[in-house]
Amino acid sequence: MRAFNGKIARLALAAALSASAATNALAEDTDLIVFDWSGYELPEFHPGYIAKNGDSPTYAFFGDEEEAFQKIRAGFKADLSHPCSQSVVKWREAGLLQPLDTSKIEGWNDLNPGIMAMKDLAMTADGTAWFMPWDWGNTLLTYNSEKVDEKEVQSLKAFADPKFKDRVSIGDNVDDAYALASLAIGLKDWTQMTDAQFAEASAFLREVHENVRLYWADTTEIVQAMSGGEVDLAWAWNDAAVQAAASGAPIKSNRDAAEGLSTWVCGYVRLKDAPGSEEKAYDYLNAISAPEVATFLITDWGYGHANAKSMAGIDPKVLAEKGYDDVEKFVDKTLFQSPVPTELKQKMIAEFEKIKAGY
Repeated sequence: MRAFNGKIARLALAAALSASAATNALAEDTDLIVFDWSGYELPEFHPGYIAKNGDSPTYAFFGDEEEAFQKIRAGFKADLSHPCSQSVVKWREAGLLQPLDTSKIEGWNDLNPGIMAMKDLAMTADGTAWFMPWDWGNTLLTYNSEKVDEKEVQSLKAFADPKFKDRVSIGDNVDDAYALASLAIGLKDWTQMTDAQFAEASAFLREVHENVRLYWADTTEIVQAMSGGEVDLAWAWNDAAVQAAASGAPIKSNRDAAEGLSTWVCGYVRLKDAPGSEEKAYDYLNAISAPEVATFLITDWGYGHANAKSMAGIDPKVLAEKGYDDVEKFVDKTLFQSPVPTELKQKMIAEFEKIKAGY
């Protein structure tokens, strides 16, 4: 009877999610709820899960990690979620996570050693695992090569150049916004940001705001905006240029901007008091680590996979084309989106909201 009632509860939850426009859920297998960025529900990311369980999980979506954090803290229930490096410590310290049982994750020992060495990211000092790194990539200057001369976008300062008024888009995402601003003022380690540097970075974002036509919420939105000619210059993730170019649009990324680019690592966590199946949660984590998923991730999205063994099996020509053949070069002149002090993060969130509102 307990299992039956649990199933009823999960069905009710999935139905509620499907009816919620705010949460924007996609209900499939109701035994597993994944709270994720839009786009990661594609079956190509978890074919092994579908093969074993007959369907995809139920998905609920968030626009950025602060939104996800607030919803979970307010009581929203899911089994797995997909935060990034700058948020994992905050989520863990807020008591939103439960440890991972690494003995149930088939590719755990194959995860990229460099990523796993990042302090307090995947594991705490006592050896407890909280986060499975999965995808990594950049946020970088992206432009329409038919309407913007490459010489005009050799600096991130271009985002604030009046010549691009109403032609710019940056993400509606506080982390990417302040990564851009930090780089623009010459700061590579935002964990050491002073009050004066915060004020300088915020002032730069206010200049950029004068040029912004839209703050994009997901890759689909920015790809459509750039491919359709609505904007010509964007601060966007790798996949924006990859997907736009695949559809024939003249969109390129500039990895060589003078001030650099931003690098991030995202992955999956198990949420505390998860309502669904523990077995299926690990089925999902194993499915997304498969070699064919790594190939899809880098080929179709332009992102690296955290499973080093899976990455090693990808055609070297593809790795070179996407820029992943030389990891040291990939992260050269980069601001790594590592966790910032909580007080600073709250200041960023509050200030970014003011900037977007025109204040």
